Amino acid sequence: MTMSKMENVYRDASRAAGIGLVVNATLVVIKVVGGVWTGSAALMADAVNSMGDVASSIVVRAALWVAQRDADEDHPYGHTKAESIAGLTVALLIVFSAGVLAVETVRTIGYPLHAAAASAAWVSLAVALIKESLYQYTSRTAKRLQSSALTAAAWDHRSDALGSLGIAIALGFAQWLGPRGSLIDPIAALIVCVVLVVSGLRVYARTAAELMDQQAEAGIVEGIAESARGTDKVCDIEKLRVRKSGLEFFVEIHVEIDGNLTVDEGHRVGHCVKDAIMTRFPRVRDVHVHVEPFGKRH
Repeated sequence: MTMSKMENVYRDASRAAGIGLVVNATLVVIKVVGGVWTGSAALMADAVNSMGDVASSIVVRAALWVAQRDADEDHPYGHTKAESIAGLTVALLIVFSAGVLAVETVRTIGYPLHAAAASAAWVSLAVALIKESLYQYTSRTAKRLQSSALTAAAWDHRSDALGSLGIAIALGFAQWLGPRGSLIDPIAALIVCVVLVVSGLRVYARTAAELMDQQAEAGIVEGIAESARGTDKVCDIEKLRVRKSGLEFFVEIHVEIDGNLTVDEGHRVGHCVKDAIMTRFPRVRDVHVHVEPFGKRH
């Protein structure tokens, strides 16, 4: 039996989340070892952030598994919003981890500071390159699948990449500033926190809009309308609502047909509209079609 298109979508999303989990777990080890070896507070702070990334990756993978479950009596619309909830959770984890990093970094400023070893900059640069590569892969997958959870994870990777790059640059300059160079490390850590907060709030706003059933993007709405209008005996569209639920969509459409058609004929037109939409857009889970007489809008 061949795998359905939606199964392929969920498989690809789960694969991207799984790769992120493995890479983030590896980076935790690299950052902790590098932080202890070089004495870098910024690297240790970044390691805490990567621990949050590991948790985020686990949340996303679990949500994608839940989202694939069939509808039941308590969830007649299915479990697809689990994916969106995961995106919101990741956004909150990003902001929370930034708060923890900021508090811990500020606490270290009151103690004697020592400039981190120059090798810390090279460790941070390597981490930045790895995270940017992971961002590019996850972002492409998220755009192709229109996944809010993967979008959140991708921006988490990008913020980590920028933060690590900032740490690398700062620690590199610190070696040339003498005693004052010791302040560069905690300042770099605080910059990471700011980047994380901005990214987290951005992802939160985008995912919250989806959970509030915001109308789907224009391209999908227009394509669905085009499919409905191309159906035989459909005269016009009175109303069209498309809401994104995780990786899938739900459609509510009111089509206008000749009022002289029989109830049976109108019923058949409704089924043809639904079939046309779901054939063209496999990620549409369900279509509710309401038939109205042409020219008599209320």
